Amino acid sequence: MSSETRFLRELFDVAVAAASPSERLPAFLPAAPRGRTVVIGAGKAAASMAQTTEQHWHGALTGLVVTRYGHAAKCRRIEVLEAAHPVPDSTGIEASRRMIELVSLLGKDDLVLALISGGGSSLLTLPAPGISLGDKQGINRALLKSGANITEMNCVRKHLSAIKGGRLAGYCVPARVECLLISDVPGDDPSTIASGPTVPDGSTRFEAIEIIDRYGIEIDPAVRAHLQSEHSETPKPGDPIFDLVRNVVIANAAGSLREAARLGRERGIETIILGDDLEGEARELGKSHAEQALALHRESSAPRLILSGGETTVTVTGSGRGGRNVEYLLGLAIALDGAEGIYAIAADTDGIDGTEDNAGAVITPTTLARALGLGLDARAHLDDNDAYGFFDQLGDLVTTGPTLTNVNDFRAILIQAQPG
Repeated sequence: MSSETRFLRELFDVAVAAASPSERLPAFLPAAPRGRTVVIGAGKAAASMAQTTEQHWHGALTGLVVTRYGHAAKCRRIEVLEAAHPVPDSTGIEASRRMIELVSLLGKDDLVLALISGGGSSLLTLPAPGISLGDKQGINRALLKSGANITEMNCVRKHLSAIKGGRLAGYCVPARVECLLISDVPGDDPSTIASGPTVPDGSTRFEAIEIIDRYGIEIDPAVRAHLQSEHSETPKPGDPIFDLVRNVVIANAAGSLREAARLGRERGIETIILGDDLEGEARELGKSHAEQALALHRESSAPRLILSGGETTVTVTGSGRGGRNVEYLLGLAIALDGAEGIYAIAADTDGIDGTEDNAGAVITPTTLARALGLGLDARAHLDDNDAYGFFDQLGDLVTTGPTLTNVNDFRAILIQAQPG
C-alpha cells in the first residue's frame, strides 16, 4: 500500500469514527422520566446505539432494537434482533410487531427512546393490511435496481407500511418520544431517515404511485388498490400524535467530512468539500469529479484534497457485482485515464457497499494500466455493472466489516503536488 492510499484510508477511518454512536450519542440522551423507559430502534447502527445507551443511562431500562445481520453489539438490558437488509424478511416483521406491543403498554409518565439510523426502512418492516411480505420484497428489489433516489424509495415504502411514515409515533401515545437519529440521507431530513417512523410525512400516496409508474415497476393490483385508498395515507404535520415527539439528528455526513477535512489541513493539504448531499448516477458523478480533479491538477502544483458525501444511485442493466461506491470509482478511473498524481477512495461508512462484503475501493494512477496487464477491460466491467469484480481482481477493494454506524458514502480524491 502506497503512502497515498494509506492516507486515504486514514481519512475514511476518521470519517467513520466521527459518526460512531459512542462518540456522538451520550451528549443527546434525555433525562430519565418519572415512569418507565423503553428503548426501541432500527438501522445498521441500532445495536451500537443501544449498547452506548446502556453504558450511559442512569436508571431502569428495557427494550428491543433490530439491526442488519452481522451488525449486532452486545447489550445486557436491550434485546437485539438481526434481520435482512436491503430486502426485508420475516424477522423485521417480528421485530416491528414486538416494538408496537412494547410501546402500546406505556402511559403518560413513560418515555420511548427511539434509536434510528440508516437501513431502518428495510429492517423496521410491517406491511400494511392487504400487503404481503412478498409484495414488499419484490417492490424493494425493483426500486434498488431502478435508479430511484432514497427519498423516492422511502416515499413508496412509507405508503405500503403500517409502521413507517410517522405511524410508529401513533402507537406510542400517550408516552413521550425522544428519537435520536444518525442520518444517512442527503439533507438530513428526519422524515427520510429510515422512512421517518416517528416523523410527520409530507409525501402523499399519489406521489408513491407516480414513482412506481415512472420507474416502470410492476405491482400487484391489490398493492395499487391500497395506494389509491385513503387508508394508505401517512400522518401529516400537525397531527396530535406528534405533540410529545422530538426528533434529533445526532450524527451526519457533514460532521464526518469536517473531521476528514481537519486531518487533511493538518497535513498541509488544501481541502475542498464539494458537499455532503451529492446525488445522481454513480458513474456520472465519478466522471464529473474527474474533470474537477484534472482542472485542479493543471492549475496548481500544490497538493489538493477533494471531499464529498451523499448517496449516489446505480441503474442496473448488467449482470455483474457492483455497489455505488465502486461504480463511482470505476467511472472516475476511466475519466482520469491514468493521470499522474491523482488517487481516490470511495466507501460506505457502514462498511457495506450495496450488498457486497466490501466498503468500497481505491484507485491510483496505475489502476487502468494494471487492469490492462491482467486482461481486464474497464469499460466492459462498467457496462456490466461489475465494478466489484474489477477491483477485486486488482486487490484494491476496501474491506472493513460492519462499522456499526452509517452516514452514507465517503469520497476523497487526493491530488499530489506536481514535481517542481
